[in-house]
Amino acid sequence: MRYAGGFALYVSSKLAVLFAVTMAVVSSAFAQTIYPIDRAEILAGSRFDLKVEFDAILERGEVTVTLNGEDAAGALGGTAEVIDREDGNDLTAYWVRGAAIEKPGTYTLEARAATGISAKVTWDVYGTLEGRKARNVILLIGDGMSMAHRNAARMMSKGIKEGRYGADLAMDDMPHMALVSTAGSDSIITDSANSASAYATGHKTCVNAMGVYCASNRRTLAHPKVENIGELVKRRHGLAVGLVTDAEIEDATPAAMVAHTRNRRDYDDIVDAYYKLKPEVILGGGWPNFLPASHPDGKRADGEDYRARFMGLGYTYVQTNATLGIEAERADTTRLLGLFNRSNIDGALDRRLLKKGTVSRYPDQPDLTDQIRAAPRSRCCRATTTASF
Repeated sequence: MRYAGGFALYVSSKLAVLFAVTMAVVSSAFAQTIYPIDRAEILAGSRFDLKVEFDAILERGEVTVTLNGEDAAGALGGTAEVIDREDGNDLTAYWVRGAAIEKPGTYTLEARAATGISAKVTWDVYGTLEGRKARNVILLIGDGMSMAHRNAARMMSKGIKEGRYGADLAMDDMPHMALVSTAGSDSIITDSANSASAYATGHKTCVNAMGVYCASNRRTLAHPKVENIGELVKRRHGLAVGLVTDAEIEDATPAAMVAHTRNRRDYDDIVDAYYKLKPEVILGGGWPNFLPASHPDGKRADGEDYRARFMGLGYTYVQTNATLGIEAERADTTRLLGLFNRSNIDGALDRRLLKKGTVSRYPDQPDLTDQIRAAPRSRCCRATTTASF
């Protein structure tokens, strides 16, 4: 019995430590009242929404927000908006939407209320090299890929003998390599949405969110936004943008490049985000959220036909690999929308060998490689292309 009691005490101690760590993480995440959060890293000239949530009902004159000692709205090039009881909550929200900091450096934002409530955060604003160094940028995301997956690929493709690989992978010879921490702002365990959002924006966010900070807002599209790479390169450099995936195009990894939502399952709104940004190339699966629910293949609750709306903007629409190759070569193809499966495109093993999944229904789906080859062949793309798989 003494052994059993000792064992129980050991387990309880471990659980107590785990509980304490969990509570520390949760408390630090949800006590935050300023967005962007403390220690945020912000690209000079990129746009973001500043939001401060005061835990009290306040008048405009009872709120003071400064950035390095100056009025925050003026320093950020925007207009302050103060909303009491936002979304029916017992708080006052201070907003500066579409803010930007043009000069690199360290910035401290302090928020104070007449009631004595105060909080401050520090941001690091960084610049880039002067002048454009690259003509095109390709961001290739192996969703969920880790060092272990690379090791497995090396063993399978190059062999291993007496502890030495037969050869390196092509990516092993790249001149620069780095590791990225993907923990979210509210959880050590990440998901595709907040990790892809970190790649696309440079900002941390919470699980299931992309392109926003998770504030107390009730509507998923109402949270403080941060500019993503798709918006940035179009706005600042006039680059063409292509998104290529073998998942549903609305899935979190590709969607993080264009969308701003607290909920990665907002597929209808994510399609609308694509429509607003207008990437020159959009290739993947997932056509039901482009079509109204009245359509046999549609799901959209708003009744809109986004396939027709994209085509109305001059997009060439394709549904098979054969037509993808043909239309990508046409001189008059300037925008390309390809949706090749109702859901995710079937994997190479199912398509080429096993003939499983939905291959019998959609026998002419492209490989990711087919899509990547097609993207720059269309006349649009001098391009910035994002591919995910």
